Amino acid sequence: LGACALLAIIGGGLVGASLALALQQGAKARGWRIVLVEPFAPGDTYQPSYDARSTALSYGTQQIYQRLGLWQELSQHVAAIAQIHVSERGRFGATRLTAEEEGVAALGYVVENAWLGQCLWRALDPTVVEWRCPAQVDALQALDDGYRLTLEDGSTLDCDLAVLADGGRSGLREQLGIAVQTTPYRQTALIANITPADAHAGQAFERFTAEGPMALLPLPDNRCALVWTRPGKDAERLLQLCEREFLAELQQVFGYRLGALQQVGSRHLYPLQLIEASEQARPHLVLLGNAAHSLHPIAGQGYNLSLRDALCLAETLLDSRAPLGDLATLQAYLQRQAQDQNLTVGFSDRVTRLFSNDQPLLAAGRNLGLLGLDLFPPATRWFARQAMGLGLRSEQPLVFAKPGGQMQADLIIVGAGMVGSTLALALKDSGLNIVLLDGGAL
Repeated sequence: LGACALLAIIGGGLVGASLALALQQGAKARGWRIVLVEPFAPGDTYQPSYDARSTALSYGTQQIYQRLGLWQELSQHVAAIAQIHVSERGRFGATRLTAEEEGVAALGYVVENAWLGQCLWRALDPTVVEWRCPAQVDALQALDDGYRLTLEDGSTLDCDLAVLADGGRSGLREQLGIAVQTTPYRQTALIANITPADAHAGQAFERFTAEGPMALLPLPDNRCALVWTRPGKDAERLLQLCEREFLAELQQVFGYRLGALQQVGSRHLYPLQLIEASEQARPHLVLLGNAAHSLHPIAGQGYNLSLRDALCLAETLLDSRAPLGDLATLQAYLQRQAQDQNLTVGFSDRVTRLFSNDQPLLAAGRNLGLLGLDLFPPATRWFARQAMGLGLRSEQPLVFAKPGGQMQADLIIVGAGMVGSTLALALKDSGLNIVLLDGGAL
């Protein structure tokens, strides 16, 4: 006979471990048992590395980890984002978001995945959360009152609720017959860490080019995390360049905002696509993280959305009086997160597509749209709050007078030409109530 657990989290990475942390205090009070099944054992100590992979944490994510009691330790090795500079190569428009203007200590933070993982794993209470590691789930079988997990060693584990958080290439998701909608971007991300001559001073850069967008994020020790998206064959070419040639080409595209680029570490390639699971919940089963949705990395939204999903799931489970795994409870979680997921996925996808189109008229309108964002505080504030992982609607709608009464909207764009239409398109999925008026109508 197999062992019996109430809740099994399949995948003990950053998302799965964060869910366990969000649940553990309430689970302890309820007598719940949580099992984390993870194939890769975490190291006992944190070893800094020049080439370490990293994650951008939004301001909203920092607030979540503060609530969960993790931030004091985590903040020892993070780089604060004081300013985000968004621009397009060869165009004069730009958008600048600053922590000072938003009244916060930082717009976000960048942390090495290894350090975040160490902090999460150390914060888990072994009297509540049991590790099965290294271990891998080979099969999931639906039972009348839960799921049976079959591990690679032949042992089984029965649970009332199985949380599938094993990544975007989840074989278990496919095994369960859960279809995915895949939208290819025909781009590949080249990931590397670099060192500039000048201090980055907490600046993050998002730069859009005809070949694809790039992001440069601040890291400790004056390193920067590079995400450079290019067509597949060109990304392969960049991977094969020697360090001097690679830095020269990167310098030509990025410019000298941080002085000369002096060093690049190991480079890795990741084909990019938007992946969305056709269903995220069944009785006694829920999908989380990249198993539920995998986004383009350039907008830095994927992990932050997954963490908000995990927190919402934990709160919904702990608030419910129904048995663990109850479908109505899981559907309530999805309903609570639907707007956040739809707007975040839409924002990430739309920004990627808008700035990956090199049609001349759209490029010109895009450029002026960035300039409009920079000059128009309400639109800039929404863009900043989206990047910070905060509210999806403005607190106070704008009210404009017009003959015969009042018009109420979050944003009114006067002029439905190229600039106004592009700005409206960029904000289409923002949740703002936008009114687009042609000048002749006033």
